[in-house]
Amino acid sequence: MGMLDDAKETLKAAAEEGRERIEDGVDRVKDKADEVRAEAEVKKAEAERESVRERNEAKERMRD
Repeated sequence: MGMLDDAKETLKAAAEEGRERIEDGVDRVKDKADEVRAEAEVKKAEAERESVRERNEAKERMRD
């Protein structure tokens, strides 16, 4: 039975390592998705800021 128990322990350790690697991979994907989402929000805010700036400049030119 010792060999069978050793095999079970080996499989259990391999399964645990596999689970940890999968969890790490999922975490990395989530981190990257958060990064991409944040970058998109920054670009959107910058575009909105530029739009407001241009609109204000146009209004100012019309006043002159």
